[in-house]
Amino acid sequence: MKLLLVLVVLLFGVWLWRSRRIANKPVPPRPPKVLPSMVTCEVCGLHLPQTEALVTERGVYCSPQHQQQAKQ
Repeated sequence: MKLLLVLVVLLFGVWLWRSRRIANKPVPPRPPKVLPSMVTCEVCGLHLPQTEALVTERGVYCSPQHQQQAKQ
């Protein structure tokens, strides 16, 4: 019984030592997120990333349907 108690106390001490050691580690800063520039559809006013938009001489559109609708 004494051996079991000593083992439990020893395991608790190791756990406590490791948790404090991990907690004292400095966390490296995260690099800032770079957000894509946003554009607005000429037909519906939807805001979407420029990488997903259809950009033409006549304007910016969110879908081929809106591009066709603007031509009419």
